[in-house]
Amino acid sequence: MRLKSEIWVKAYVRRSASGGHQAYIVRHGDDDAGAIYIRINRLDGTSLLFGPAPASLSGLETDRRWVGHFKGETRPDAEVDLYLEREARTDPDLWIVEVEARDGAHGLEGWLSDS
Repeated sequence: MRLKSEIWVKAYVRRSASGGHQAYIVRHGDDDAGAIYIRINRLDGTSLLFGPAPASLSGLETDRRWVGHFKGETRPDAEVDLYLEREARTDPDLWIVEVEARDGAHGLEGWLSDS
């Protein structure tokens, strides 16, 4: 069984803070199984975006895996905003966590899908 979304998000926010990066829950999704999107705000008008890897790519039923959207490259904040708005319209249970990190640090090492 996979760790509940709420618990995972709270742990990620704490972990980010302990690494010197402020993290905020921008959108609170379903406590148990909401999809989680992680936005890394570079504080220069651009962001990185990571979302849940499809189940076929993750390979694990008990662990969360992530994929970089936009080929893992930074995009203008407005483009990331539009993407997340579209996702929220189709999935009202999703979470959005924003991390402020000029250096682009995301803390997802070991959780990124190879694809």
